[in-house]
Amino acid sequence: MQDPVRPLFRLPQLLGAIDDLLAVETTRHAGNLGLYTGDRPQRVDHHRRRLWLALGLSEGAVAGAHQVHGDRVLHATSAGQSEGYDALITDRTGLFLSITVADCTPILICDPERRAVAAIHAGWRGTVARIVAKTLAEMSATFGTDPRDCLASVGTCIDECEFEVGSEVAEQFDPAFVRWDELRAKHFVDLKAANRAQLLDAGLPAPQIEVSPYCTVQHNTDYFSYRAEQGRTGRMLALIGWRKNRKA
Repeated sequence: MQDPVRPLFRLPQLLGAIDDLLAVETTRHAGNLGLYTGDRPQRVDHHRRRLWLALGLSEGAVAGAHQVHGDRVLHATSAGQSEGYDALITDRTGLFLSITVADCTPILICDPERRAVAAIHAGWRGTVARIVAKTLAEMSATFGTDPRDCLASVGTCIDECEFEVGSEVAEQFDPAFVRWDELRAKHFVDLKAANRAQLLDAGLPAPQIEVSPYCTVQHNTDYFSYRAEQGRTGRMLALIGWRKNRKA
């Protein structure tokens, strides 16, 4: 059972209300779950096994990828790690998609009609490359997904008030998601708003999108932050999939 004060994970409200759907976002209290952080493999494996146990899963039911801040989307049909993808989609019941983050934006999408799901890792490069829009396009082409049927969670990441960037990054974003701070003479980018906009543009109704109220920097006691911890930190994991024991 989770400690309510220091939870291993949190459940997105919209997605958590769907029967048989498992959608979670871990906190730093689950430990470092990143396979590519340089941490001791035995330590990461211990953290992962503890999480699978808490969720009632096995490692053989989870698909993930070595993320590269790109825009490639993997149609996952089996468990295990793949190389070079930042988004995964599937319609396989009992297969759970996972991505890891520590400031970048995790986005989980569910299509209850086609029983398809997606897990997306969107840093600033992925956001600029419109990885959310491309993932929904892949779901439509592969599963017949209609974005109007989908629900989505824009998860915990670095908030606009903390995401200071140079002009070379700011100029790649729509100005609607960039703020110039006169006092600090810096640009700030809103990753949550930029990715939410891609969901809206694709056709998801606004009431079917939730956005995490947490920030990896401001709530660093509960979340890893690559920026706040100067690169020496772990990774959280966001996961989504349909359980096999579907209710009648």
